[in-house]
Amino acid sequence: MAGTVLVVDDERNIRRTLRMVLEGDGLEVRDVERAEEALQVLAEEPIDAVITDIRLPGMSGIDLLQQIRRMANWNNVPVLVISGHATVGVAVDAIKLGATDFFEKPLDRDRVLVSVRNALRASALAREVDALRSDAGARAEMVGESAAMRRLYQEVEKVAPTRGRVLITGESGTGKELVARAIHRMSPRHEGPFVKVNCAAIPAELVESELFGHEKGAFTGAVARKRGHFEAADRGTLFLDEIGDMPLAAQAKVLRALETGEVSRVGSDQTFKVDVRVLAATHRDLEREAREGRFREDLYFRLNVVPIRSPALREHPEDIPMLVGSFLREFCRQNQMKPKPVAPEVIENLKGRGFPGNVRELRNLVERVVILSGDEITLDDLPEESRHSREVRARLPTVAPEAAPLPPGEDDDDEIGPAELRVPGERVTLRQHRDDAERAYILDTLKEVDWNISRAATLLGLERTNLHKKIRGLGLKREG
Repeated sequence: MAGTVLVVDDERNIRRTLRMVLEGDGLEVRDVERAEEALQVLAEEPIDAVITDIRLPGMSGIDLLQQIRRMANWNNVPVLVISGHATVGVAVDAIKLGATDFFEKPLDRDRVLVSVRNALRASALAREVDALRSDAGARAEMVGESAAMRRLYQEVEKVAPTRGRVLITGESGTGKELVARAIHRMSPRHEGPFVKVNCAAIPAELVESELFGHEKGAFTGAVARKRGHFEAADRGTLFLDEIGDMPLAAQAKVLRALETGEVSRVGSDQTFKVDVRVLAATHRDLEREAREGRFREDLYFRLNVVPIRSPALREHPEDIPMLVGSFLREFCRQNQMKPKPVAPEVIENLKGRGFPGNVRELRNLVERVVILSGDEITLDDLPEESRHSREVRARLPTVAPEAAPLPPGEDDDDEIGPAELRVPGERVTLRQHRDDAERAYILDTLKEVDWNISRAATLLGLERTNLHKKIRGLGLKREG
C-alpha cells in the first residue's frame, strides 16, 4: 500500500528506526523534530498518515493532534501516537481525542507496520466513501431525458469500461467535469483516485511542478519533495480540465508521459512508472489551436482518441424543468427549507432564456431564487434577463445541435475583429457572429455590475479565471 507518512519525534534514533521500517514496506517518509515543523509540512505536502511522540519540545503531540483534528482539510488524516511507559494513560486519552492508534516504546516492527497499514487502509476507505458521495451528487446533476442527453449517456457507457483516452468538448458550464467523473465511476478504475487539474488556474511557471511534482531545492520555494498530480492519480484517473490553456512546454512533458507511462519530478533525472488514465476537457477548438501552433498537434491526436461533446443547454431546453426540480430539491435541503412549488409560468420563462452560461448559470439562478423567494417561486422572484441578452438572442440564427459543414469557400478561420470596425451590412462568418454576440453580452453584463468580476462571473455562469481570460482575449476594457 503506497502513501507518505510524517514522523514527528525529537529522538533521532526513533525517527531513523521508523524510516527504515516504513520505507522497507514501500512507504515514503518525511520526518521532523517538532510539532510546529509538522504543521508546516502538512500545509505544503500531501500526507497520508502522521506518527507523533506525545512528548515533544514546544507544542506537544496531543496539541498537534488537536490542531490536525480542527482543520477541515486535515481532519481525516490518521494520527498514531508513540508513548513511553509513563504516558500510556495519556495515549489512551489521545484515542478519545481522535488518535487512530498508539504504540509503546521500545517499538515493535510488526506492531508498527500493522497499525500503519490499518490506518492507511481505513483512511483510503473513508476517501473512497467521500468520493462516491461526491460522484453520486455529481451524477444527480447530469439530469435530462432529451435526445441530446441520452446520446451523451450512451457514449459515456460505451467508453467508460475501456482504456481509451477521452477528449470532452463543450461550452463553459455544460458539465464536462460531470462527464469525466461519470466515466471514472463506471470504469474498472473506480476504486482508484479521481484527480482533477484545472490547467487554466495554474500559473504557467508552476504547471510542471503541479503535474509531475518536484524535488527539494528544485527551485526557489521548493522546501520539500512534492508529489505531482500524475503520481497522485496512479491506478486511477487524471482529469485535465481546460487542457487548451496548458503552456506548450508543459504539453511536451504530458505527451512524453502519455507515450511512455513514465514521469520525473522537476529537479530530478530519475523517472518512475505511473498507471494513469487521462481524460481531458476544453471549451476551445483544439483542432484549430493545433493548426495555428498554439497547441501541440501530436498531443491533440493522443488525447482525442474518443471525442465526447457535452451539449449546450440551448440544445436541450426540454430538460430545464427536470434540472430546475433537481436543483430546487438540492438547495432547499441545503438551506433546511421546505420544498417550494414553482409556478408553471416560471418554467416557461426559463425555457425561453438563452443561458449562455449553460447548466451552471441555471443552477446559480435556482440557488438565488430559492434563497430570496417566499413559500412559492413566482415570476416576480426571477431576476430580469439582461436587455442585451434578449436582443442578441433575437438576432442569432437557429442552429441545429450538429451544425452542417461550411460550404466550399466559406472560411471559419478568419481573424476575429471588433464588430464596430466592420462595414455595416458586411457579410461575416458564423464564428465571427458568435464572437460578436459573446463580446457584446459579456461587456453588457460587466457594465450592469459596474465591472465587479465576481458578480459578473456568477451571472455568466463562468469561473473567475475563465472570465478574466475572456476579457483579455476579447480585448474588453472598462471605459475611463
